[in-house]
Amino acid sequence: MTQLWDLSSIQPNHDIVMPGETIPAMFWNAVKQRGPKVWTRQKHLGLWRSQTWNQTGQAVAEIAGGLMSLGFMPGECASILANTVVEWVWADLAVLSCGGVSNGIYPTDAASQVQFLCEDSKTTVLFVEDDEQLDKALDVRDHLPGLRKIVVLDMEGLRDVKDADIISLDALRDLGRVYLAQHPNDLQQRIDACQPEDLAILVYTSGTTGKPKGAMHLHAGLVYTVRGYNTLVAQDERDERMCFLPLCHIAERVGGEYFPLYTGTRINFVENPETIPENVREIAPTVFTGVPRVWEKFYSGVMISLKEAGTLQQAAYAWSIGVGTAIADQVLAGQPVSAWLKFKFLLAQWLALNNVRKLIGIHRARFLVTGAAPISPDLVRWYLALGVPMLEVWGMTETCGASTGVPANRMRPGSIGPAASFNEVRLDPVTSEILVRGKNVFAGYLNLPEKTAETIDQDGWLHTGDVGVMDAEGYFRITDRMKDIIITAGGKNVTPSELENDLKFSPYITDAVVVGDKRPYLTVIIMIDQENVEKFAQDQDVPFSNYTSLTRAHEVQALIQGEIDRVNKKFARVEQIKKFFLLENQLTAEDEELTPTMKLKRKLVEKKYAPQIEALYAN
Repeated sequence: MTQLWDLSSIQPNHDIVMPGETIPAMFWNAVKQRGPKVWTRQKHLGLWRSQTWNQTGQAVAEIAGGLMSLGFMPGECASILANTVVEWVWADLAVLSCGGVSNGIYPTDAASQVQFLCEDSKTTVLFVEDDEQLDKALDVRDHLPGLRKIVVLDMEGLRDVKDADIISLDALRDLGRVYLAQHPNDLQQRIDACQPEDLAILVYTSGTTGKPKGAMHLHAGLVYTVRGYNTLVAQDERDERMCFLPLCHIAERVGGEYFPLYTGTRINFVENPETIPENVREIAPTVFTGVPRVWEKFYSGVMISLKEAGTLQQAAYAWSIGVGTAIADQVLAGQPVSAWLKFKFLLAQWLALNNVRKLIGIHRARFLVTGAAPISPDLVRWYLALGVPMLEVWGMTETCGASTGVPANRMRPGSIGPAASFNEVRLDPVTSEILVRGKNVFAGYLNLPEKTAETIDQDGWLHTGDVGVMDAEGYFRITDRMKDIIITAGGKNVTPSELENDLKFSPYITDAVVVGDKRPYLTVIIMIDQENVEKFAQDQDVPFSNYTSLTRAHEVQALIQGEIDRVNKKFARVEQIKKFFLLENQLTAEDEELTPTMKLKRKLVEKKYAPQIEALYAN
């Protein structure tokens, strides 16, 4: 494990570690060079099953052959409607190897959304995970005349399906084996014909303010970006990482699939979203990329476990985290760590910190990466105090993922770091909007030239919609989304994300949306952490029968008020939250209020819960 005072294992790599100017060229070069080495692992029925590069290549070739046997042509689009499983990666690489365009659809999307995405992308082949996802496809199939075939990854419960338009993944691979035997040169010809300037993937935005927009990424941009990532947070074949975020999201697609393809990092697929904590401890990744929701959940789990620990254990943790915090503060200040403090930290690791890291599953981690949403600086410092550097990156779908990143040797909690070496980042001199320019920037929105022109100006600068500041050393800090800045009735400008991040640092709060635009004071909508609040209620003998009654309990309301009071102390009176209400329905990934990365959708929440908000301002 990396020690905080010795970050030599986190070095940028500017070499091209795997040749290839397109994703399929890079993949097949990797298969040739790394053949018998393990690339992916997935847990099935309680057992971890490994796939080598050669085995992955065989699966991808057979699926590609099957697609060609069905008449799938270069430039056509295939969509994948599935959770994050290894077959997702196989299908994606097969489509690209055929010269096709690959598009991901969130497994939580409704049938109507599946219809829109397939129509907009002109999908001809749709991969679906199982019977649940197949039902969505069948519900809208009559409205998709261009859809020729549906491929089912998992046929459990579907063995008796008799439909000429539906085929299992195994049957598709059987077709592929026959086709490749009869046409041994076709696949290589498709791979060779694929050009860097060809469209490779579509990544649809979440569509919280309208219909989703399909961001177009070319092979050249993807290859350029993964090479650039290695100059930011370098990895290699010795590393292991988890693949658990949605693969149709740009973060996991590029960072969790294409980047490991480039570097040779081993990918471990979790069983399902519910088993992530257990799987992390089994995998013990050396590199771990997550969203703030994940890091907050781990932290709150440790805090709850600590409350159940004995007095001696609590004292050992308090002393140990104090030592870790002292070292973290010196490292962040760029000061040397004394031999005495290093010795105390080794003792702190033995006493408590090693156990905390093992409880989370980060005891082998060289570093952690956080992105996709703002994170509390206090949370970053806590992980640093444990002895694991957490590096914040920032980017978006349109920038092919990360555009800025905090360097390991100059960490600064609360900052998203300077511009990555592979692109330019600057602030608009009038609005302070963050602008990005580089080969990693997308090629535009599919079928929406006007929206593309609004987003990328004539000089090639992408207008991100994020507002920020930059210090003298070139470090950026996001202050808010342009559309989210609150101006109170008194004329005070408030950036809600700062308040929200501090609230989410509480083990009892999962998410928060601050309200107050053109209002006399600030209020907040809060989603509680069910597990931790239930534990609090049980410990305090608070009666409740379901989630709603839990949120309405007087003791729970007082608990959350205490967390708000804690945060309010950090802000001026006009920036403090005066009232709140708790969401009374337990939300899941299927609910419209949440994004795929489990964040509350601000505008939708404000609209849906308008009566409750108005009640907070009624008197």
